[in-house]
Amino acid sequence: MSKKFKIETLGCRTNQYESLAYKSQLKQSGYEEAQGTEKADLCIVNTCTVTQSADSHSRNQIRRLRKKYPDAKIAVTGCMVEKGRHQLLEIEEADFVISNKEKDLLLNKIYPQDKFPEFIIDQVNSQTRAFIKIQDGCNSFCSYCIIPYVRGKSRSRTLLDIVNEAKTLVQSGIKEIVLTGINIGDFDGNDPSNSTRLVHLVQALDKIEGLKRIRISSIDPDEVDDELLETILTCDKTCASMHIVLQSGSNLVLKKMNRKYTRQLFFQTIDRIRLKCPDFTFTTDIIVGFPGERESDFEETMDVVSQVKFSKVHMFPYSRRERTKAASFTDTVPPQQIKERKNRLLEWSEKMSFELREKYVGRKMEVLTESNNSEEFMSVGHTDNFLKIYIPNKKIRANQLLQVIVTGNTTDGLIGKVLDEQDPN
Repeated sequence: MSKKFKIETLGCRTNQYESLAYKSQLKQSGYEEAQGTEKADLCIVNTCTVTQSADSHSRNQIRRLRKKYPDAKIAVTGCMVEKGRHQLLEIEEADFVISNKEKDLLLNKIYPQDKFPEFIIDQVNSQTRAFIKIQDGCNSFCSYCIIPYVRGKSRSRTLLDIVNEAKTLVQSGIKEIVLTGINIGDFDGNDPSNSTRLVHLVQALDKIEGLKRIRISSIDPDEVDDELLETILTCDKTCASMHIVLQSGSNLVLKKMNRKYTRQLFFQTIDRIRLKCPDFTFTTDIIVGFPGERESDFEETMDVVSQVKFSKVHMFPYSRRERTKAASFTDTVPPQQIKERKNRLLEWSEKMSFELREKYVGRKMEVLTESNNSEEFMSVGHTDNFLKIYIPNKKIRANQLLQVIVTGNTTDGLIGKVLDEQDPN
């Protein structure tokens, strides 16, 4: 019988990519993913430490897996290993604790007698969208962030390696790829001549036959220069959406966070893009309750949300992390006030997202289908500009590009109908 494995992933898209790489390695080596009540021989927990909550969830996952699979080998890796290695070593449930620096060697360390394929993705389960890790580490040292300490300095994969991985994914059926990393604006292709940048990677990927969509997962506003902007707007396969990080709408808070841009520069970046492409949409990250955040600072953040109308806001209550500069700040915001601001921001951002989607009702849009819920007779997909759309049609398969008329708007996304001339089968 084949050996079984189970992988639990917490945190960012980079972690998600790395867990998929483990899955690819194991499946190519004859392992199968444990389903339901099946016994697992190996469990991997890819931890996160960006917040205290992430630490807690990571520990809970380790203990849960040990209880469910008492005879399995349990390996723990990820950012919590770098920050709290001594805590993890004290957890009896963990058999192996592997650092981020040796993440790509995890399977070799557990099974030194075996040979495993390269630590990249060759296929994904969804057969629709795939993340490609292009870069790791960060040199920014924002005052609240532990990531530079647990991921190390910024370092990039080569452009050729990334393109080859993308081609392999497209050959396996993938239509959309998402470029991900810890700080992809730092991408340099591991080029000693310093002549390679993110824009060159996007241009190279745009030439891949069979690839339909390219997305940039997360970038700071000061990293969207004119050349990158022009490339995103003119390439055939780049999508009309980006995740541009805000964190706060207050210049005072941004400076205290050690961010490299201002509120005004953020607006300039948004305006430059929407001036050339009015349908371009944005998602973002926002931290609520950073030390020293006054009500007026929070209102400035709310104002940015009002003006931009993000399609999605990822909101994080400030979480104190040891070793960061912000850990020494004494002007903390009371927990109850953080909670109240979090709820206000979530409610307001959802209202603004609804208003953004409302203008697309009645429009014809191209949708890449991703899943089908047979119980609800509903298919789900995203438009080119990353608006979620539900299609009440049980015959639609995943991984199809369809022309859809938007017929309605809900609090969770748009409703659409496939144009009659198309065959959904």
